[in-house]
Amino acid sequence: MQKEYRNWIEKAIPEMVALQKLLTAVPAIAPENGGTGEKEKADALMQWLKEQTPFSISSLPVKDDRVPGGVRPNVLAVLPGTERKRAFWILTHLDVVPPGELSQWKNDPYKALEQDGRIYGRGTEDNQQGMVSSLFAALSLSRNGLTPPRDVKLLFVADEEVGSTYGIKAVLSDYPELFGPSDVFLVPDGGSPDGSKLEIAEKSLLWVQFTVTGKQVHASMPHLGINAFLAGSDLVVRMAQKLKVRYPAEDPLFDPPVSTFCPTRKEANVPNVNTIPGLDVFCFDCRVLPEYSLDQILSTMDEVAREVEREYGVTVSRKILQRNDSAATQPNSPLVQYLKQCLKRMYGIDAREIGIGGNTVGVFLRRKGWDTVVWSTLEETAHMPNEYCLIENMVKDSIVMAELMLASEV
Repeated sequence: MQKEYRNWIEKAIPEMVALQKLLTAVPAIAPENGGTGEKEKADALMQWLKEQTPFSISSLPVKDDRVPGGVRPNVLAVLPGTERKRAFWILTHLDVVPPGELSQWKNDPYKALEQDGRIYGRGTEDNQQGMVSSLFAALSLSRNGLTPPRDVKLLFVADEEVGSTYGIKAVLSDYPELFGPSDVFLVPDGGSPDGSKLEIAEKSLLWVQFTVTGKQVHASMPHLGINAFLAGSDLVVRMAQKLKVRYPAEDPLFDPPVSTFCPTRKEANVPNVNTIPGLDVFCFDCRVLPEYSLDQILSTMDEVAREVEREYGVTVSRKILQRNDSAATQPNSPLVQYLKQCLKRMYGIDAREIGIGGNTVGVFLRRKGWDTVVWSTLEETAHMPNEYCLIENMVKDSIVMAELMLASEV
């Protein structure tokens, strides 16, 4: 039977390319990036899904007054399995990033170009490759009369590129009845060109903005003011040093293997040279190993802030811009082990578990206790001009996904 669905997928390449072209033609950009959301793309996908008989299709809207129609779309397609209380999920995202400088593209970024075994266009790899692979994996089972041992649920979410507030975070909160305690998840939104990297853990993410308030005066009379820039500069250095020393653990699963605490954005203060600034605003980007809690990090930040307040006479406030507390999937989980076996048996790939410093939708699933693997075979062209999907990768990943859908072991 494996040969039958594998042959079916390989013969379906023209249909896979056609779906890529359909999806690429509909921009799906978040309001934060100057777009109107994912509705038109979701509508195109749902129309395509309705033409594919095996799927039960649901719309999972999330309210957002900033976009036309007032909602952000999330779409669920279900292929029923023998057991209905458990599900194998594949999650991909509908939204894309803007194309950037158009002069750097060889083609219209919203008109997919098939050339030399590649499909060029914005979104073709991030994340339409995974979307198309997952859809044709499920179709291959149906077309060959194969019923998976449990439900196969394909979830296409909004808002992944700018934080997932209207995507997976909202779906988990607003539609909890869709999920079961024994469900497992594959997220084809990260990987490597050889398909060997299985991402099972992500560092916790913390973005914090600090505001240091002093007293603005003429630079010829600095003793009459409180230099917020000077205090803020000391705060940046002290905080970076103390966090590094206090949280030194290493984990070879990650690259780099340590927590990172990086000062990043700095806002302009006074426009002229001869004024002592009374305000200093800057940000930290922290990527923290799962063994440390973000509450510990924030406590240390507050401790250093109080030291600087006492020494300089300033006040320091902080604002959390983004926080994602992470968790890990165990390397010995059935999903991880079976996927490794599949890759070795089918393609001779010696896969290995890794952790990453970025965040995918997987972080929200692992926090709920679900085994989740982020995997696919990617050329890593996401967000670049001339983004492309390698057709061979799309097909091979689809075959692996079909194998996972049929596996009762995971």
